[in-house]
Amino acid sequence: MSKLSKNDQAWNSLFYELDILQHIKQAGYFEISSSVINRYREARLMTKFDYSSQLPEIFKKHQLGILPNSRGTYIISDFTIFHAFKGHHPPIVNVAFPNHIESIDYNNITSESTAINCAFIAGILTDFTGETQLYPTINGRMGSSVFNFNISTTSGSISMSVNNAQLEIDAGYEGKEAIYLIEAKNVLSDDFLIRQLYYPFRLWSGQSRKRIHPIFLTYTNGLFHLREYTFDKADDYNSIRQVKEKRYAFTGEAIDIESIRNIIRNNPCVIEPSVPFPQANSFERLINLCELLHIHGSLKHTFITDNYAFDARQTNYYTDAGRYLGVIGKQKINGDVEFFLTATGEKLFDAPIARRTRQFIELILSHTVFKEVFKAYLQQRQMPCKDEIVSIMQSSQLYNINSEATYYRRASTIAQWVNWMLEQIES
Repeated sequence: MSKLSKNDQAWNSLFYELDILQHIKQAGYFEISSSVINRYREARLMTKFDYSSQLPEIFKKHQLGILPNSRGTYIISDFTIFHAFKGHHPPIVNVAFPNHIESIDYNNITSESTAINCAFIAGILTDFTGETQLYPTINGRMGSSVFNFNISTTSGSISMSVNNAQLEIDAGYEGKEAIYLIEAKNVLSDDFLIRQLYYPFRLWSGQSRKRIHPIFLTYTNGLFHLREYTFDKADDYNSIRQVKEKRYAFTGEAIDIESIRNIIRNNPCVIEPSVPFPQANSFERLINLCELLHIHGSLKHTFITDNYAFDARQTNYYTDAGRYLGVIGKQKINGDVEFFLTATGEKLFDAPIARRTRQFIELILSHTVFKEVFKAYLQQRQMPCKDEIVSIMQSSQLYNINSEATYYRRASTIAQWVNWMLEQIES
């Protein structure tokens, strides 16, 4: 049985002491103050959940969420507070970063604010918004003002009132006819907290006559993914709808199909490592995890699970995938499992983004099973079927795969990693 996090322990105690579940059953919600939460653990740490995977286990078990309704109080209820990202991957638009800019290294972006600055400088924001001129006008912490809204619950909906709750806007830009509010993340996830867009949207809808456009920006490994949302009903938290999305990357060394063919021809294959075969379908998220390790030096297993968009199983899957490629190392210090970038991994992040991407491809194709599946793709001009991928796996001497069901689950990862490599090829 996995060890409970400090948040889990504190929330379990609060739910028991205050009989929170019974109050929610009777009234539909429970209001709790930060001063009460602080008796067990700092409220700031106990209430910050940017992704559904970060919710405490007792919240997940009972389908609960938590939202601030003032500067010092929160509402807990069985409401829907997260929104899933759609699985779309629009074509990548290549943009040039101005040569004369020396104070930002776009190959080494370590914060959301730097990612936003790069997007602004390179014209990504003007292209995405369609504005000819944008002015940076809003950022930082501020009060939400006063407003009411409806929010969906498992049994219907409830009404909430917000009175000057604290919010933070990563960046806001004003054009001639509209204001664009940006929430930025350098962590990839399956969903996001709607509040991060909704509270700023309501605040500035009440303070400006211009149309308010909430934008969610994610950045990893040189790829900027922008999604614009709207709320079809201003007083309905869950009326969020994606309007458009685009992806951008800075131009660099071109990776074409002939480059891949050369890697396949010239790079020798490694002996399969004694590490679980990857079950991590998003190669982007694996790179993102490596970026975080590069920034922080090393991270505990529990810290990755509690602070990034992973549950405990995903932490295992993605760290194992990095170990399989030889870019992530694992160690135990004072009983805690920690992960770090190996010398190979650190070398990757000392390289420009385009070269780093090529080196990741070389690492993948140094494994026989991925090389053979990619060769099958080139021969057939389409992805091999799952049965064919499994057949290749069975002849590749993979470590510790003992059942047909496991082969088929891992085959999905192979197909997704091959798709990621294909996506890096410039047409």
